[in-house]
Amino acid sequence: MAKYLEGTEQQKSRAYSPAVVTEGGRIVWLAGQTATVDGDGKDISGNFEAQTHRVFALIDQTLRRAGGTLANLVTMTVFIKEPRYGDRFVELRKQKFPDGNYPGSALITVTNFARPGMEIEIQGIAVVGDRA
Repeated sequence: MAKYLEGTEQQKSRAYSPAVVTEGGRIVWLAGQTATVDGDGKDISGNFEAQTHRVFALIDQTLRRAGGTLANLVTMTVFIKEPRYGDRFVELRKQKFPDGNYPGSALITVTNFARPGMEIEIQGIAVVGDRA
């Protein structure tokens, strides 16, 4: 069972929960996920928005293999290269969690990533199964 603690108006506007309380279920620790090609193999290096959509899709695919979905994500750490994309990331995250049950989150700006062209990396923790 997951309980999303209601956030302040500012927290809601930034599309994250101040805390998510879980009981039962299995914890899935997700490795950091990046993408420089889309689902069709097209190069998306340097394209923040395309990479963000692809990273969320890859996280969802991984969670489905573990018996869950993106909705089971309870916390995420997001690394972006350009601070100017922070607000755009929030808008994209809102699309991925339309029910308003946002994971807890940290958004961190980094100088660079391990490979050229990467703009974003997301790692997270999910709780799947035994959720009422």
